[in-house]
Amino acid sequence: MNDILEIKGLRAKIEDKEILKGVDLVIKTGEVHAIMGPNGTGKSTLSSIIMGQPKYEVTDGDILLNNESILPLQVDERARKGIFLAYQYPIEVPGVTNSDFIRSAMKATSGKDVPLFSFIRSFDKACNELKMREDLSHRYLNEGFSGGEKKRNEILQMKMLKPKFAILDEIDSGLDVDALRIVGENVSGMVSENFGCLLITHYQRLLDYIKPDYVHIMINGRIVMTGGKELIAKIDQNGYDWVKEELGIDIEQNDEEKTHAILGSCAHAPKKK
Repeated sequence: MNDILEIKGLRAKIEDKEILKGVDLVIKTGEVHAIMGPNGTGKSTLSSIIMGQPKYEVTDGDILLNNESILPLQVDERARKGIFLAYQYPIEVPGVTNSDFIRSAMKATSGKDVPLFSFIRSFDKACNELKMREDLSHRYLNEGFSGGEKKRNEILQMKMLKPKFAILDEIDSGLDVDALRIVGENVSGMVSENFGCLLITHYQRLLDYIKPDYVHIMINGRIVMTGGKELIAKIDQNGYDWVKEELGIDIEQNDEEKTHAILGSCAHAPKKK
């Protein structure tokens, strides 16, 4: 049976600036959804709020996982429910090795001990599939990593944690052609009745390797158009001006989309009316 992540009429703001203005989206395991759109129109805000970024206030709507609201849940509780966010800008954590971090995360999300031998075997297999350095387990988390290594490290964590839903926020930025192919093939290889994916991207090239079932265009804090792969080609050829003309809307820019804070406790639930 497929799991379902549903976003219903989601509105959110930071301070007095409304960023999400009524987002509706349904994702099932086994599906890949891509969200595209101009800079500053709410894409990264959406990903952060699904995971529980505390700087945003949800003012209306809901986020449901299998018909249960996750808005009251802390970030770690959402992770234990099976939601994973790959950062657009992964942070460095000196003094914590990759292997210690991932093994601790696996124990925290599953609530079970992770036997060392099986962990090492799975870790080495995932590293090999992602073509990562043999000394990765002993390196500090993202410290001294190139941009491409950081992005592949996010996918490594995803492969080890095996979430129900992964949100990949511009995971393709900073990747060369070979790394893009490796990341794309590894993400595609996970899609199953136990795993669904939400991709946020500007570029068609990632979607050459991760084939989306649905493509959504997000403008001004809303999903304004949904279609298939034909939308990708049209965006690649013509940008977003045709959307503006077809729907009769102006494209707003939001500076808040350029800021990225470390996740803490959960996003605020809607205020009682």
